[in-house]
Amino acid sequence: MAASLVEIVQGFSSPKVVLVGDFMIDRYIFGSTDRVSPEAPIPVLRFRREEIRLGGAGFVLAGLSTLGARVSAIGVCGNDRAGESLCERISAFGCDSAGLVRCDRPTVEKVRLLGSSEDRTAQQMIRLDIEDTQPVDRATEDRLFNAAQNALDAAAVLCLEDYNKGVLTESLTQRLIALAKSKNIPVLIDPARLSDYGKYLGATLIKLNRPETEKATGLKITDAESCEKAAALLLETLDLHAVVITMNDKGSYLALRDGKRELLASRPRQVADATGAGDMVLAALAMSSASGADWHEAVELANVVGGLEVEKLGCVPITRDEIIADLQSEQRQHAGKERSHDSLMTELATHRRAGRRIVFTNGCFDLVHLGHVKYFQFAKAQGDVLVVGVNTDASNRRLKGEKRPGVNEDDRIGVLEELESIDYLIKFDSDTPLDLIKLVQPDVLVKGADYAKQQVVGWELVEARGGHVALAPLIDGRSTSNVIKRILDAYSAE
Repeated sequence: MAASLVEIVQGFSSPKVVLVGDFMIDRYIFGSTDRVSPEAPIPVLRFRREEIRLGGAGFVLAGLSTLGARVSAIGVCGNDRAGESLCERISAFGCDSAGLVRCDRPTVEKVRLLGSSEDRTAQQMIRLDIEDTQPVDRATEDRLFNAAQNALDAAAVLCLEDYNKGVLTESLTQRLIALAKSKNIPVLIDPARLSDYGKYLGATLIKLNRPETEKATGLKITDAESCEKAAALLLETLDLHAVVITMNDKGSYLALRDGKRELLASRPRQVADATGAGDMVLAALAMSSASGADWHEAVELANVVGGLEVEKLGCVPITRDEIIADLQSEQRQHAGKERSHDSLMTELATHRRAGRRIVFTNGCFDLVHLGHVKYFQFAKAQGDVLVVGVNTDASNRRLKGEKRPGVNEDDRIGVLEELESIDYLIKFDSDTPLDLIKLVQPDVLVKGADYAKQQVVGWELVEARGGHVALAPLIDGRSTSNVIKRILDAYSAE
């Protein structure tokens, strides 16, 4: 599955996505807290710096744009500095902010004060919400609808991101769903935490988390069976085509109108912060749908994107290259580390776009011993991705004689695959790795310290590209020849 998902991500184009919802500004004020106020028993926050980010539907926009979508933002903002900041940041992502209707209400803004003492990680002390959550009036609703109507021309997907801040009234939501359906444009909903989901009637897909599902259906969600009951209820009562229930580390449950039901598992993650994961899931579902993926593939991909998001601190959009690298890592776990020339080039291109340094070394590696292990550890430390070229049996014999190798090429590859420091393995049949080095184009070329730099095959090519040669220190007495000699001596002594 990982390989097919890679192809989907690589096939992402630049679809037009119309995003309607509650756009917000997230302000983070960082300071030091090393004393208590003399005025009250509260800490004093001494200002250090401020960060301003897109929040709410704005983070969905950031995620979509980072994945390559052309996004038209439809929502409201106030005639205030926060509104100006919101439009500036949307434009900075290359997205269209013309659909943001200015009105007599404050731009939704969440101000977080974070304090830290000495060198400790900043902790959130308090959050201030600046907002008016009353439903927009009819005149504003009409302006929003007209903006969406214009934006939906040639759109691939309509996303509704509802935080219950007054934009997606029942009337506007139903008008938008009807308009999109008349144009055969799928409607994807990220709902507010409401007990009545009637306003989403007729949408294509709704994506909920566990608490939202429990509130909307009145059912306790614990496993696939309870998900099935909740999803069936939502499909029936809301006339939906698909329901996706995210279950944190358990994955996502997908239910389709045609009867398909499945819990799609996700890989374990080191959770740093779950904030923004649901928004990136919606962005991934929208991009996948716009790129021709079916719902099974879209949810599989959304699981990966949501997992990558929880590994980040704060709301940070996930890139295509991050997704591909993660999928390729999963593929290596299941399919091993050996690659063909074509597949290796494809994966290395992804690593390069992500700014990773490629390291290359090569050898026969007949009997793997401690010297080899230390050698590979040294090589991996020179960059981010280690590619190891392995001589075939035929080239090994030409280099070392007819009695070598002692271990055939497939077995040697099998042993090397178990070494954590190695990322990729590739066989080569020539007497030197020069053609392979031309193919890999490493940033660092590693060889043992028993070579001088000018003796290392390919050093000129690597340095001409701005790379360098690194000579790995040798461990006394650790070599394949010495290992074989000791074995022969031991057996001949018998």
